Amino acid sequence: MSDLGITGLYGIMDAMSKDKKPRRKTMPKPALARMCFIDEQIASGNYPNTPWLAENCGNASLSTIGRDISFMKNVLNAPIKYNLQKRGFYYSKPNYRVPLGFYGGDELLALGMVKALLVMYKDTPIYETAYNQLKNITTPVDSKGNSDWYENRIVVPAPPSAPVDPEAWEAIITALRENRILSFDSNDNGDRNDTNYRFCSYQLLFDNGLWYLYGQEVDKNNTRIFSLSRMKNVMVAKGTFRLPNKFDYRSIFGNGHFGVSGGVAASEGFKKQRYKIAFDGRAVDWIKERKWADDQEITETEDEVIITFTSSHFDKVLEWMLSRGHNARPIEPYDLVRVWRMTIKSLGMKGK
Repeated sequence: MSDLGITGLYGIMDAMSKDKKPRRKTMPKPALARMCFIDEQIASGNYPNTPWLAENCGNASLSTIGRDISFMKNVLNAPIKYNLQKRGFYYSKPNYRVPLGFYGGDELLALGMVKALLVMYKDTPIYETAYNQLKNITTPVDSKGNSDWYENRIVVPAPPSAPVDPEAWEAIITALRENRILSFDSNDNGDRNDTNYRFCSYQLLFDNGLWYLYGQEVDKNNTRIFSLSRMKNVMVAKGTFRLPNKFDYRSIFGNGHFGVSGGVAASEGFKKQRYKIAFDGRAVDWIKERKWADDQEITETEDEVIITFTSSHFDKVLEWMLSRGHNARPIEPYDLVRVWRMTIKSLGMKGK
């Protein structure tokens, strides 16, 4: 037992059960990505074993990986063998890959949509890694020439984006993973000169093609959001911090679906307010067909619709409302009405 080790033990147990038909007769949809990954790793000649596959398949259980391999062997007739010396699986037919029939219409559609969605992250350091991983999973499909229909028919137009410096990205990921203090310069407040910040990084946020860092300045009772594209000289500094119990951006901004609001917040978070806004004309259907907030209420009159909701995104709500031009009219809160009036007055002056 000690000579073989735990990985060898799992290989022998799998080999002993090779003639047994698995209980699983059909493939559950969540198993698709796992089996594609298992197929890719075995075909690569890396001799993966059960514990390694479990750890690298989203921390799947050993029994789950065992059932997946049994399904591939006994239902898909994959020529999977176990090499005791290498302590891992291999294909006895070197050129074997999981057959295309393994993929159903729903799976092909899902893979196509995921590929299309990746374009949103093209200017970020994670794009190449994510794309290559997905490409590895879809190799059996793409090699048969059956990917054209969904790659050309499911399209996600890319939003405007700002490239992220790979070195800055790595520093931010390290700070997030290890709760390390981050140092950087930024002019996110609109100042001409950069200011240096020592920052406790809570979360990375992605919104409409841009990445943001959410957290709190060291020794200050505030929360802030910085745009990564405006951060310079990013590096991991000395010191660590304790992540607070209530740090999740979604718990603060979960009511409204208006994206990421930048700037400084009070210690209790961005101020939540009740909004009431009237829309008419072409904006009516635009309002009615979407979910703008979890607690939204929409009432209709003969000429307009009035939407009421709670949100912490004052600047984003203002921007959203102004995008409808003369078809939007704020009712409350008063601050929104006041800023809206000042904005349209300023626009009127520029139009003269």
